[in-house]
Amino acid sequence: MRMTSNQQGSAAVQSVWVLAGVAVIVCAFMFVKDNRPSPPVVFTTPYQAVLLTNGSVYFGKLEGYGTPRPLLTEVYYIVTENNPDTKQSNKVLVKLGKLELYEPDRMYLSPSQILGVEPVGPNSKVAQLIAQAH
Repeated sequence: MRMTSNQQGSAAVQSVWVLAGVAVIVCAFMFVKDNRPSPPVVFTTPYQAVLLTNGSVYFGKLEGYGTPRPLLTEVYYIVTENNPDTKQSNKVLVKLGKLELYEPDRMYLSPSQILGVEPVGPNSKVAQLIAQAH
């Protein structure tokens, strides 16, 4: 039995619709897979360095990284002090809340403002200074 040209055209249209349906299903699957919330990142070091898009770097315990509401506690940052007598500069680790009038004890971060997160090595100078501050 031979197919007429009308039947052949109808089969071709059906094939196109099947392929389009498969493409839509694949695209929907990829969209859902990419937009599912992932679990927060768990760090193996006690402290992390958080680099923000404005160039600031804060050190502390980061919770909820990879979620919409990351939280940084035990926050420290580095300031440069200049000695007027010797004209030398010295970098000092400062705990958040020591210099700020409103004495914050944590930072709620915007995920879009986090440029990167790095572990603070347990034997690093920053980790040693944090240990001394306690």
